[in-house]
Amino acid sequence: MNSLVEESHHHLGELLTAIERCVFFLEGSRSRIPWPLTAEELAARNKDLDLFTNLSAVNERFAKLQDTLGTAMRHAAMLAGEPSDTFLRVLAFFEKNRVLESMKDWQAIHALRNLAAHEYGTNYGKTADHFNAVNSSTPTLYRMAAHFFYFCVENLNITPSSPDFSDDVAIILQNALDR
Repeated sequence: MNSLVEESHHHLGELLTAIERCVFFLEGSRSRIPWPLTAEELAARNKDLDLFTNLSAVNERFAKLQDTLGTAMRHAAMLAGEPSDTFLRVLAFFEKNRVLESMKDWQAIHALRNLAAHEYGTNYGKTADHFNAVNSSTPTLYRMAAHFFYFCVENLNITPSSPDFSDDVAIILQNALDR
């Protein structure tokens, strides 16, 4: 294997490790929040630093997980010899390979991710609705990650570059697959 190919495989391994870290920390933050949220609860706890710090972490980690998964999917498609000039082609490739249940799921999560990254309103009802949507979409994102890991192992023989989070994340992803 030449060095460019080795570097490319190593890069995907690093992206897989980054995905595992996103899943691990997203799940940790989600587990500290009493779901589902209500406007009344947010208003009553409007100065609860722990709650709002965890909500902020969920927003950031949800967005980072989808961004990193998208970057890794584009890179894996390239390594698989598939056209990756547009992200729609990448999504179509991974839908065909059952990494994605549907492109529409990815696009809906991406729209939610954009709201998470760019809006932070003061209306507690809208804030509760947003976070409840993020929370209910997270298992779908986890299932995409689980299927993507499987694709990388089976088709590219590439695993995360570090096993530090692998055992914990395998349990989280298996729980999402079992839902």
